[in-house]
Amino acid sequence: MRKNFYDLQEYIKHLEAIGDLKRISAEVDPILEITEIYSRVAKEKGPALVFENVKGASFPLAINLFGTEERVELALGRKPKEVGEELVYIFEKVNPPSIKSFFSIFPKIFGLVSMRTKNVNKGIVHENEIQPDLSKLPIMKCWPEDGGRFITFGLILTQDPVTKRRNLGIYRLQQYDNKTTGMHWHPHKGGAAHYHEAAKLGRDLDVAVILGGDPKMIFSAIAPLPEGMDELAFASYLRGKPIPMVQCKSISLRVPANAEFVIEGVVPQGVLREEGPFGDHFGHYSMEADFPIFNVKEITHRNNPIYLSTVVGKHTMEDVYLGIAAAEMFSPLIRIIQPEVKDMWAYPSSGFHNLLAVSVDERFPKNGIKAMLALWGIGQLLLTKCMVMVSSDVNPRDLEAVLTEIGENFDPREDFVLIPWAPLDTLDFTSGKMNVGSKMGINAVRRTDRKKRKIPNKVPDPREKHKEIKDFRLLPGGVLVLKANKKPKDLIKKMFETPGYEDVRIIALVSPDIDIHDDTEVIWGIFTRFDPYLDIIFEHTELRGPAVVYDGRMGIDATIKEWYPEVIEMSGDVKRKVGRRWKDYWKQ
Repeated sequence: MRKNFYDLQEYIKHLEAIGDLKRISAEVDPILEITEIYSRVAKEKGPALVFENVKGASFPLAINLFGTEERVELALGRKPKEVGEELVYIFEKVNPPSIKSFFSIFPKIFGLVSMRTKNVNKGIVHENEIQPDLSKLPIMKCWPEDGGRFITFGLILTQDPVTKRRNLGIYRLQQYDNKTTGMHWHPHKGGAAHYHEAAKLGRDLDVAVILGGDPKMIFSAIAPLPEGMDELAFASYLRGKPIPMVQCKSISLRVPANAEFVIEGVVPQGVLREEGPFGDHFGHYSMEADFPIFNVKEITHRNNPIYLSTVVGKHTMEDVYLGIAAAEMFSPLIRIIQPEVKDMWAYPSSGFHNLLAVSVDERFPKNGIKAMLALWGIGQLLLTKCMVMVSSDVNPRDLEAVLTEIGENFDPREDFVLIPWAPLDTLDFTSGKMNVGSKMGINAVRRTDRKKRKIPNKVPDPREKHKEIKDFRLLPGGVLVLKANKKPKDLIKKMFETPGYEDVRIIALVSPDIDIHDDTEVIWGIFTRFDPYLDIIFEHTELRGPAVVYDGRMGIDATIKEWYPEVIEMSGDVKRKVGRRWKDYWKQ
């Protein structure tokens, strides 16, 4: 039965009632200790956690509230894909519109009436006003090499100074002192766009940081909504009633009345400060860079509030389940814009943006290429680094099936697309430049005029020929993964010349830290660690006029380069500390 939770504490109480939340009363340190506890629980798909006694803080901390698919579905009140299918259904019934089609969807249209917010005079978030002192909050330092403490689950509300359109996004906030943080919004995000518009007018930008609230609103803040679509209005649609909004105390914005905390402040123009490093969801520390700052003016909170936090890092943590839900919800909508697209899947272990598989209906020659280029121009898909197109009957979620299609159908002479310089996720470090890098596309859609290629089911042990290879694995589709670290591009070329591997289609080299016999590790170890322009090698390359033509086997150097940041790893002393205290955390 569908259940709505209109604020965070309703949701927490329900999780506790069904035995899916544990309260920890022992004192814990927000510097690293909570991360290690959470990481162990998250990897086992364990319960949501509330730490009631956080060292040095005045409030409890909740984490892992969305750490399973079941929990995300509970928070949304239904399966994410049902929402996307419902929106597609509505569009298809009213396009072209008619009286008959309108009445057939009237029950669903009724839900869209809620797609707005409602102004109210007061809300529980204003039950308490405190001095703007961030030290009272249980702000975490997540990983040993982080630049400091970070607010990790703040919903950042901004408003376009000209159009007055709102944006709600999640951007990390590094705490510099008790009244100042960084504002890590990426240049392609809505908050950064509003900051840019304010700069044109010579104005600072009012910003509200919302902690907690309706779980559907929290999800909407991470959802890849079309540009200009109001996340708060979409959250109202998901909850079936408008979100109540109350006027801030010190800035011009209205904020959700049922939030746990609201931090009000201003992002001044022209003031930048080094932010980072930060252990991010690519499994490495993100690079230091200059970002705007956020000056805190006011903090309000409800009675007995709970501070919401999260930790991201190497797979798998709760951000993965939110990302999967977003993909399930919005993938069906792509069919409206690109009808030939049947399904798509961004692989979570690649960091989502690094590997997207798309099944397409090949209506005309190279329709897969057409769909590929179109998808790179839609919303957050512009950040996709590697895109693979497969036939309409292939499940993009099935890695074995996708690799098999590549091995049997991919001809690099006409099915490989390389874009040397394009926008990339700010967190991607592989090009050595922030926000830009290369993209590649593989069109593996079947063709009736082309025979399938022969795919090997075994190969000779390459360690017998090349001692620098530490381990190997042959994946479906003739993808050979090698574990090595010395002169990787030279090794790829030597493998091209080594007898016994003629039918291999792709040779990928990964660093020694990767467990190549684990599918999740392999995807992470390859796709977060190479830049196509810098690290792809083909057996044969030819220049024809202005065009580069590739042929033969493909090599991928996915080994760690000298400019790559460190892999995230918890320090040994914290691991030992948590191991010693483990039983104490669970005492009632």
